[in-house]
Amino acid sequence: MISDKQVESWIAVLLRSGVLLAAAVVLAGGVLYLAHHGSVRPDYHTFRGEPAEMREPGLIVREAFSGRPAAIIQLGLLLLILTPVARVAFSVAAFAVERDRMYVGMTLVVLTVLLYSLLAG
Repeated sequence: MISDKQVESWIAVLLRSGVLLAAAVVLAGGVLYLAHHGSVRPDYHTFRGEPAEMREPGLIVREAFSGRPAAIIQLGLLLLILTPVARVAFSVAAFAVERDRMYVGMTLVVLTVLLYSLLAG
């Protein structure tokens, strides 16, 4: 059996790691972006929204792994958003190990709402 202190410690490590990983990815993307586009003057007269490949998680991942700096920054932001979702998923597993059905059910509802709001667009 695992103790509540162990679960809290693992959750803290998960959250800290997620935030640090997201920050590192955003930083790497920002450095690459400045290396490629640092000398370009911005044009604020015309509004340009995000291209379609930067709006869907699957496309963002594909573009990021192809080395596109803006997509790498977007990937870091996705990782930051997914960090608390991973925490809720870990909580489901922890409550299941503790055989606490009520909390597993409530946490699954929260996880379902989170995933639906992220994936339904």
